Amino acid sequence: MKNFLVYGSYGYTGSLIVEQAVKEGLRPLLAGRDEKQLSTQAAKFGLEYRAFSLNNTAALDSALLEVDAVLHCAGPFVLTFRQMAEACIRTKRHYLDISGEIEGFEALAAMDEEAKRAGIMLLPGGGFDVVPSDCLIAYVANKLASATHLELYIKSIGSGISRGTARSGIENSHRQGRIRCEGKIVSVPNLWDSKDIDFGRGPTRLVSVGWGDVSTAYHSTGIPNVTVYMGFPAVMINIMRGARYVGFLLYTRTTKDFIKWLIGKFFAPGPSRKQNENGFALLIAEVSDGKQTVRAKLRTPEAYYLTALTSVEIMKRIIASDFQTGFQTPSKVYGADFILQFDGVQREDL
Repeated sequence: MKNFLVYGSYGYTGSLIVEQAVKEGLRPLLAGRDEKQLSTQAAKFGLEYRAFSLNNTAALDSALLEVDAVLHCAGPFVLTFRQMAEACIRTKRHYLDISGEIEGFEALAAMDEEAKRAGIMLLPGGGFDVVPSDCLIAYVANKLASATHLELYIKSIGSGISRGTARSGIENSHRQGRIRCEGKIVSVPNLWDSKDIDFGRGPTRLVSVGWGDVSTAYHSTGIPNVTVYMGFPAVMINIMRGARYVGFLLYTRTTKDFIKWLIGKFFAPGPSRKQNENGFALLIAEVSDGKQTVRAKLRTPEAYYLTALTSVEIMKRIIASDFQTGFQTPSKVYGADFILQFDGVQREDL
């Protein structure tokens, strides 16, 4: 039975998700714009597919009426989430995506009442951003109910980025960094702050980024002040620093489209199979109330591989009627310990 639809199934992360779903005995309906890629993928796994653009409302609604839920994998999500989410509300189908984009999170949160009236769940961030971090944040927040400040530190080891992630970064290049201050998301300059954080192997320089948890951590915990820091190679930090002064050159539609074309032409699709298997990520969440501080660390498998694991598991729960209507975050609906069920995940108090 086709219980759910994967839109953007032939992209790098979508392919990992489909492979994991089939491995777990699921039979998703594949979908996207490119019929050639869909037909090849469908033949490989013995699955059905539907080829259509998100702008084709009739075809989109028709495909959703064949399933119970959709796993949306087609980025940049800032350009695609709304069409899919609105279609899910129209057809009363559950929505899950693997986005990490703050604009999408906040817009979907604003659709909470519509989703409740439709009896569906809207759950963005079903992958590495933000499942592991959201669960870790909820874990430390539960230990300090009075917390007013949260800092999240992320370091990826032995991985890389996919074309889709790179294209999303270009699509959002006109936006500055973001933090949450007194409950509101505010813009700050790129590389607004930096810190040396020891994950257990010596200090690593991290820089502030507008990661998805700037949005979702507040919805999960109510903590009003949130900053996220991430490790990048030195050359990338220099590029990000330069973008503070010449980034406006990247902001035109023509320039963005050209750079995204170059990414498709010259970038590898994503991390190799070996990187998927051997890479890993380290996260530290720290909450404080001005008097007390609580910290914990999480180790996870490589980010894209983990995205396949978490998104498929969430979809299995949705089609088994394990969901909550309205806008949700991973920890709100499935708890802080949800992440611990996956092989290779370790959590420790610091």
